[in-house]
Amino acid sequence: MSTRDEVDQTKQWLEQVIIGLNFCPFAKKEFVNQTIHYFTSDKEQLKSALVEFLSQCHYLHDNPEIETSLLIYNQGFRDFNRFLDLVDYANDIIVDHSFEGIFQVATFHPEYCFAEADYDDAGNFTNRSPYPTLHLIREHSMEKVLSVYKNPESIPDNNIALAKKKGAHYFKTLLMNIKNNA
Repeated sequence: MSTRDEVDQTKQWLEQVIIGLNFCPFAKKEFVNQTIHYFTSDKEQLKSALVEFLSQCHYLHDNPEIETSLLIYNQGFRDFNRFLDLVDYANDIIVDHSFEGIFQVATFHPEYCFAEADYDDAGNFTNRSPYPTLHLIREHSMEKVLSVYKNPESIPDNNIALAKKKGAHYFKTLLMNIKNNA
């Protein structure tokens, strides 16, 4: 499988799930305007992945025309708990390298499971993706968009309700089709 396949699958997931189901009401504009940077990583070790993550923070910081960045891990961090370790350290990097208030990290994973949720709960699919993915978001842009969005605090609950209405089978089939059509 090529890096292009992983990016294509991620784009399909964005179109069909994140934008198509309106899980993120702000994603469509960036997708259509092509202001999303897709970075595919083959890193499997935490230290090298974190060096790469910091590099991507600098890349996004130095390229203001890019609105957001997706770091797609095509080899490593398949284990969800190991991925959560990566997330914790990535958040530390944001703070330690003075990116706090500039960037925040959102997370997606094929095995995503909210704390206290059953693994098969359809609500987990709001954050399930074809590959382990860190989403680097510009805080200023997010604040600007949220300021004009009515009841932004309701977005996660609305997404979970829609996911539960669609059901886990719907999402499993959709993700399987995305992975098989590469």
